This record gives sequence, C-alpha cells and structure tokens, in this order.
Amino acid sequence: MSEHRFQNGIPVSVSLSDSLERARVTAPPPVNKQRTLRISIYAILIATVVSVIAKALVLLINTVTNLAFFGKFSTAFESPAHNQLGWIVILLPAVGGVIVGLMALYGSRAIRGHGIPEAMEQILINQSRIKPSITYLKPLSSAIAIGTGGPFGAEGPIIATGGALGSTVGQLLRITHSERKILLVAGATAGMSAIFGSPVAAIFLAIELLLFEFSPRSIIPVALACITGAAGHHVFFEAGPVFAISGVIATPSNLSLVGYSSIGVLTGILAVLISKSVYWIEDHFEKIPAHWMWWPAIGGLAVGVIGYFFPHTLGVGYDNITQLLSGSLPVMLALTLCIFKFLSWAIALGSGTSGGTLAPLLTIGAGSGLLIGVAWNQAFPGMALPLNGAALVGMSAMFAGASRALLTSIAFALETTGQGNALLALLGACTAAYIISFLLMENTIMTEKIVRRGVKTPDAFELDLLSLLTVADALQEPPLLLKSDMTTGELLQHIHSTGKKPPLYFVIVNGQDEFRGILSMGSITATSNPGTKLVTLIRTPTFFLMPTDSLAAALHLMAEEQSDVLPVLQQEGEPAVAGILSYRDILAAYTKHSKRHDTQQIQISLRRHGLRILARGRTWIKSRI
Repeated sequence: MSEHRFQNGIPVSVSLSDSLERARVTAPPPVNKQRTLRISIYAILIATVVSVIAKALVLLINTVTNLAFFGKFSTAFESPAHNQLGWIVILLPAVGGVIVGLMALYGSRAIRGHGIPEAMEQILINQSRIKPSITYLKPLSSAIAIGTGGPFGAEGPIIATGGALGSTVGQLLRITHSERKILLVAGATAGMSAIFGSPVAAIFLAIELLLFEFSPRSIIPVALACITGAAGHHVFFEAGPVFAISGVIATPSNLSLVGYSSIGVLTGILAVLISKSVYWIEDHFEKIPAHWMWWPAIGGLAVGVIGYFFPHTLGVGYDNITQLLSGSLPVMLALTLCIFKFLSWAIALGSGTSGGTLAPLLTIGAGSGLLIGVAWNQAFPGMALPLNGAALVGMSAMFAGASRALLTSIAFALETTGQGNALLALLGACTAAYIISFLLMENTIMTEKIVRRGVKTPDAFELDLLSLLTVADALQEPPLLLKSDMTTGELLQHIHSTGKKPPLYFVIVNGQDEFRGILSMGSITATSNPGTKLVTLIRTPTFFLMPTDSLAAALHLMAEEQSDVLPVLQQEGEPAVAGILSYRDILAAYTKHSKRHDTQQIQISLRRHGLRILARGRTWIKSRI
C-alpha cells in the first residue's frame, strides 16, 4: 500500500510501511547495548587511574603533614596531633590557606569547596563539563590544606578529582552529554570506593546525589567503576575495614532498636543545626572586607588556634573515628572532639578552602552517638546500648541527616566497619535522622550552595507519565474526513452552513477513505481561488503514529519533525486513519492523568460495604422466616 506526497504539485509515491519504519527509528531509542559496553570500558579505565590518584593523594597528604608538622620527608601516616611545635602550629593552617587562595585565584576558583556540590552543579547546568585543570589542582590544593592541619578528609578531593578526570575524558570523546555525565559520576564514585573500599555505598551515592536517574546505561558503567575502585583500595591500601571495630555489635533487640532510633532523632536534629551553621558562617565570610583569596588564610588561622588547644582536631582524623567507634574514648575527650572539630571544620569550610565534608561529619556523628549512648545508658539502665553500636549509628545518622543520602549512609557504615549485625540499628537510626532532616531543612549540606546560585536540584525519581500513556489515551473525537477532490470553496461553504467552529486540521482521504494527508485551516483560508482542490494543498507527513505508541515517542517525533500534529493510523500497513494527534491533545492527556494521579479519594467505602452487608443480612433473614 502506498500514499502520495505532493512536491511542487507533482505526486510522489511513498511506501506507507517505509514511513512507519522511519517513524520508529526516530522515536526515543532503547538502551544501546554496544554504547553501554563502550562507556563501561571507559569507566573501568578511568576508575583504574583514579585508584592510583587516590593513593597518590593520600601519600601527598602524608608528605605535606610530615614536612609541616615534623620537619621530615616521609610518606608514612603521622597524626598532626602529635606535633611539638607549640604556638607555631597556629600559623601552619593559615600558611596553607594562603597557598590555596593563590591557587584558586591564579588557577581555578572551582577548587574551593568540598567536591560533591561542585560536581552536582556541573552535571545539572553545564552538561557535565569540568575544567581539566581541576584534575591536578584539586588534589594538590587539598593536600596542602589538609597537610597543614585542615580538618578535612581525603574523600571530597578525590571525588572532585575523579569527577574532573571522567569529565575530561568525556570531553575528548565523541559522546553525548548524558554519557559524559556517566563518566563523571563513574570517576567520582570510583574515588570514594578507592579511599574507603565501599563500592556499594559509592553506587548508592551516585544514585542519590549525582546521577539523577536509574537506568542500565548509567548503573552498569558506574557499578563497574566502583568495583574497580574497590579493587584499587585492596591493592594500594589495607584489605580489611577502614574503621575496624573490636568485637561484634549484636543484632539489636526491640528495646535496643528504640534506643538506636532515638539516637537517630537527636543526631538528625544536630545534623540540621550543623548544616545551617556551616552556611551561616559562609555568609559571614562574604561580609569580610577583604578579597576572597584571603578567606582561606583567615579560616586557617582559626583552625590553628583551635588546633593549638585541641590538637586532635587537626588533619583528616580517621584515627579519631576508629577510636570513637571502639567506644573506648573518654567522655570528655569525645565531647571536646565533637565541639571543636565542628568549629574548626565549619570555619575552614565556610572560608572557601579546599577539602571534604564526609570525614568531619563522621567524626562529629560518631562522637555525638557515643555521648548520647552514655546518657541513654544512665537514664535507662535496663535498656543499655553498647557504646560502639551507639557511636556507629550516630556516625551514619549524621551523614544521612546532613546529606539525605539514606541508602549511602547505611551501606557506608556496613562496608567500612564490617558490622553486618548492625543493619537493623542503622536502618532505624538513619531513617529517623532522614525524617527529621526532611521536616526541618529545605536543602541539604550538599545542595544548599548550588540552590543559592539558582540551580534546581532533583529530589525525586518518578516514572515519566508520558511514557506510560499511549496515543489512544490522548486522541479526541474522530477527525473530520474530507475527500481529496473537494474544493476549498465547497469546504468553506460547508463550514459556514454548520455554524460550528472549524477544527484546526482536517484529514484528507481518497474515494476509498484511504489516508492521503493533513490540511490545516490556515492553508485553506490563505487560498484565494475557491476552485482549488484540496488534493493540491494537502501536506502529507512522512511520519505516522499508531494508537499503541507512547506519548513520549509522539512528542519526540513532533520535536524532530517540527510539527504540531501527526496522523494516527488504525493498523500497521493500513491507510485507514484513526485520528490526528496534536501537542494540545498530549497536554490535555497529561493534565487529565496527572490530576487523576494526585487526586485524593477513597476507593473502598466502609459505609457502603456495611450497608450492603446489612441489606444482604435482612434478605437472608426474610428468606428464612
């Protein structure tokens, strides 16, 4: 079967089946398995390089720390808390801040901050394009900031560095910006997996904070990158859990679960206060009458003063987290560590220096959980909680409350401690903290900065309604069929005689009611000769729709063809037309079904069912009398 398309008044035969086939090619394609495999290979290669960079970053931090605090050249880990510098320690973070400020001024201002918000911003508004210079400027600036006493972790810088490397590779390849986003996220999460050996948590981090989608084309490359990063962790770092806890945390009883959930509620409130405080401090740095280049130095001076009186607040502090999770740290030391680690970190981060948020949040959360656990055990001796369990759920709940990355926080705690029995306790505490954060805080510590810049961050993943609706759901009343040999004068006379408002488009058919094309009302009124036959004016689309096609595919075709209407055929290969689909029909169907989706209504009426049961009862009784 064929139809005719007129070009310059000459009918051209077009195969209807060919037109239908071309329409399917233009519709949104399914996942391209070959491209997914190709992107996966790139992701694995990027993750391999990121693993090496992660090891190099840790060695560089150790080197700078040893040079700054102990005057020796060594790559071995040494806590800056053991320094013997006296009051000179006050100046070291400030010196590091000056260097970071100069690097931001003459290198790239993008090195400021803690990594994840910056990656989110580039994904959302800049097609995942990050300056290649961030690949080396971010780890170098972070190593200087942390090595001179900055209270940050290595996870933020490596996430930013891995993301920059993935984005740079994506900019060198001929790929889509969606595929570039996948490579950026693969590099970022591979960095987290390489530092902590937590591939599952890294995958959840990608889903909850970076990808803004869940599909095979994105999850497969990211998962492979995270697995590669975990393999790199086992090669370059220790094979066991990063935060090894002595002993085993028992599976919580129902009473213990109440205690753990209470820790989650309190930690959630604390997470909200901490998140708001960080940006309150940042707002006040904006008011300082000095160039922003000097802000990291000012913040570093505060870090140095705090570090002079409380040396354990200096540097990464992963050893502090391990001690807190063991439950053996004295209460006063845990209290001072929580308070002054927070002050040091919040001031440094607010000053715009280069560093991460995860390690400080984990430290504050573990300390808070330990302190709440001590208070809980004194108040409810019959429901005593193990202090290592209290510290663990506090650590995880702080992360969940501040970032609202619920699944990430739970998986991270399990993978970095190896305490599988704590799953239920973590679920209760993290869910409680998440609820508190959701109710009390509009944005999270990860999104507040970019929201202030006018960037909208997605907070939900839902099915596309247009992908669920079909063309048949949107078709309105049957179209007005006009014979192709009718003249424009006859058509206008017919419209005038009906007294009704004419449709915007008409379907033109031949004598056998076979589809020939679409004619707009505008083209009819623009014709001055009333004897012009409709067959010479019709516009025959190359593309057709079937009633079973999705509205998402229809909208895609309209955009590709730059047409606001498309014909719908009744059956494949048959010229019988079912109707015309316009963009107005799609909007009407979307509005109708979205309202139906959001309408609150009772589906089962207890009153109606009760009356029905009573009526049946009366009928039964009467039949027995």
